[in-house]
Amino acid sequence: MQHVDKENAKLLGNKIKELRLKKSKSLNNFVLQRGYLTTATWSRIENGLYDMKLSTLLRVALMLETTPHDLLNSITLDYNFSDD
Repeated sequence: MQHVDKENAKLLGNKIKELRLKKSKSLNNFVLQRGYLTTATWSRIENGLYDMKLSTLLRVALMLETTPHDLLNSITLDYNFSDD
């Protein structure tokens, strides 16, 4: 991942963690109750270590009872696609 991608993944992960903590203090309980993803994947998402596909983003939003727009609102979508 490029630097901006890593930073955006961290920002998105922080937003997801913040929303999850409002619903459940325990990552394991939250993921087990909601299904769809493993606790390992969810942990990687919250820590900004997972480059999500659209289908995963949609699942995360569903699990958090929010919209993808709300999740993505916290990150910058100003990308430079050069090979720098």
